[in-house]
Amino acid sequence: MRTLMTNIGELVTNEKRDTDPLGIRHDAAVLLDGDRIAWVGDARSALAVAGDEGLEVVDAAGQAVIPGFVDSHTHVVFGGDRSAEFAARMAGEAYTAGGIRSTVAATRAATDDELRARLAGFVSELHAQGTTTFEVKTGYGLSVHDEERLARLAREVTDEVTFLGAHVVPPEYDDSTGSAGDADDYVDLVVGAMLDACAPHVRWVDVFCERGAFTPEQSRRVLEAGASRGLGVRVHGNQLGHGDGVRLAVELGAASVDHCTYLSDEDVALLAASGTVCTLLPGVEFSTRQPYPDARRLLDAGARVALASDCNPGSSFTSSMAFCIAVAVRDMGFTAAEALWAATAGGAAALARDDVGRIVPGARADLVLLGAPSHVHLAYRPGVPLVAQTWVAGQRI
Repeated sequence: MRTLMTNIGELVTNEKRDTDPLGIRHDAAVLLDGDRIAWVGDARSALAVAGDEGLEVVDAAGQAVIPGFVDSHTHVVFGGDRSAEFAARMAGEAYTAGGIRSTVAATRAATDDELRARLAGFVSELHAQGTTTFEVKTGYGLSVHDEERLARLAREVTDEVTFLGAHVVPPEYDDSTGSAGDADDYVDLVVGAMLDACAPHVRWVDVFCERGAFTPEQSRRVLEAGASRGLGVRVHGNQLGHGDGVRLAVELGAASVDHCTYLSDEDVALLAASGTVCTLLPGVEFSTRQPYPDARRLLDAGARVALASDCNPGSSFTSSMAFCIAVAVRDMGFTAAEALWAATAGGAAALARDDVGRIVPGARADLVLLGAPSHVHLAYRPGVPLVAQTWVAGQRI
């Protein structure tokens, strides 16, 4: 199957040219051949290059085309609902990580078919909003049986699955409940039988290195155990306050450290000097009323920055990358161009991918046609459904 998208008013390729990081082309065309991009060039020469045999022609009518969004941080396999918690937070309660346990209880109670159906709904939601590559974390099972099934179900919809058994300590291992277990015993389970069960289904290991979750020492154990099994490293860090998450991520060569709401000057310098991507999650600060991280500080220091949704039922129940772009531009110091790069090529870097997040020959044919003449409209028109059509691996969704 070959598809020619032509009459594109503004094409964002993310192939940097001169001072333009987005590699924008005007009056452009893109040829898709199967699941790959075969050619990018001027619309006036497109038919001569493509020929007309077995060709579907899509007229973009002067609108913008961008790479599919790459959402490198989601938690979209879970059961239950936490809208009451959100309402209480909006009424003045502070956010803590403790609410995760209510989702754990609901997830454990859900059947595979119930979780699978809900996950399918989120995948459709992601695609409809222009997200073509997405990561999914476990972390709402917190037992060997339940973490394995979350990893297995997530693997049915994406190659980018992350083992997050070290999300929080479950109630049965919490000393404060009067039970026999404790956090160190739970970490023993995570790095042992739980990792053994989940490793065949996942590409990454992650840990919530934060007060109320896991200490730096416990986090290191989890990450090193995952790395020893060939898994890539990711870290939740510096969300609720200053801490060791960034330092640990950089030291272990993590692909990304996510949240980064509270950063010291040393943290920023470490990120700028490393290959670790700093993934910012605007939906979290929007939904928890925490202060927004200062992206300008990171960008000006030379750190690589990604944007992701952190779609989850507790602290950021949005799957809209366009919304995250709008918030990032409005409240975090991004330009519209920087935010779009962070939500596409930046997300790809956070997943150690170079085949997505770009519109260049050889890349996977993931494209989004906007109902707008420019990518700037993603921030300029917040809340408006601007995604007109989405292609995933050359297939129109």
